[in-house]
Amino acid sequence: MKTLKSPFAGFPPAVAALTTVGFFVAVGFSLVIPAIPIFASSFGASATAIGLVVSAFAVARLVSGLFAGRLVERFGERLVLGSGLAMVALFTFMTALAQSYNQLLIFRTAGGLGSAMFSVAAGSLLLRSVDETHLGRAQSLFNGGFLMGAIFGPVFGGVLMGISLRAPFFIYTVTLLVAATIALVRLTPDRLGHESSKPVVDGTPMRIREAMRVSDYRIALALSFLGSWVLFGLRSSIVPLYVTEELGATASILGLGFTLAGIANGLLLLRAGRITDFRGRRYALLVGSYFILLGLIVMTFAFDPLLYILAMVLMGLGGAFYGSAPAALVGDVIKGRGGRVIAFFQMAGDAGMMVGPIVLGLIKDQASFQASFLATLALFLVSFVLVYSLPKRIPGNGTTPAGEVRINPRDD
Repeated sequence: MKTLKSPFAGFPPAVAALTTVGFFVAVGFSLVIPAIPIFASSFGASATAIGLVVSAFAVARLVSGLFAGRLVERFGERLVLGSGLAMVALFTFMTALAQSYNQLLIFRTAGGLGSAMFSVAAGSLLLRSVDETHLGRAQSLFNGGFLMGAIFGPVFGGVLMGISLRAPFFIYTVTLLVAATIALVRLTPDRLGHESSKPVVDGTPMRIREAMRVSDYRIALALSFLGSWVLFGLRSSIVPLYVTEELGATASILGLGFTLAGIANGLLLLRAGRITDFRGRRYALLVGSYFILLGLIVMTFAFDPLLYILAMVLMGLGGAFYGSAPAALVGDVIKGRGGRVIAFFQMAGDAGMMVGPIVLGLIKDQASFQASFLATLALFLVSFVLVYSLPKRIPGNGTTPAGEVRINPRDD
């Protein structure tokens, strides 16, 4: 009888530890996301004020990203990661105890700094823990932890909100503390085989100015922005309104589309990581871009809810590749010298999530839903120009983006 092989076999211990941490973070986060607008409205907040609470966390992440990167360079990933999660846990607990709208806004905003510390430190440690031939698969495993948590969390979200609007925040606090404990216990130098309390294996942290001289890094920034614009900004803002108002579908159909998109993404996630490693970043990004482009075309001209579901599935498939390949490009460039360079890359994605909904909302108000989709379609075509400009390179062969000779990695 053939035994099942662990997906983490052949990877450093950091990959499994970070994936587990991501799962617990995502479980709690998916609990509070639907509760935040309702909790804010319980204080008599207007629709604008509710939107401010929702976006304040993301704004805080964006503006504190480079600061978080500097902390990683100074104190190392393990301490910054654990401290960041503990900070989010503290302010989430205070959010659960908030007695006014202003308190809610302040506590949610403060939690954004801790979230930035966590994400930058986790990304930095992941990219320097594996060699270039494993980057795509390692990133897919890490993303898979978040995806599983995001699927698992909502199962209990409605029940918790039925008990109390504060309950999801208390549970999120617990899952964050569990994640912080795992990070501090399992990401020690003894377990990882290298100094996780130090930012780089050799040399000094790469500076943003240095990374920007490499075309692959600049392309990764642009793809992170474009991917987030489509996969998060568009889908979280315009698509729900389009489906319910324009297509006349029910909330159940809307939720089904998002669920199937998540399933499609999860089913292809590990495969996308393998393609990123074995066929190259360029090939993986082309496949992902074609899926997303086709999904956008179907969504733009959809006249039936079934076409909406098809479009969501196609974009979910494309998202599997965009979840691993751009980060792998960054890993190829930095070679373990992370910190602010990774923070800047993640900030590009955060910017896409923030700017996209605003711009698309303005286009919709001034024109139509289709105009918003067409604008996104035109913008996303830029990704093809960028991806086609990447060299046809297989990890472990040829030269690096900086022109340095690669050393053949160990066999998988």
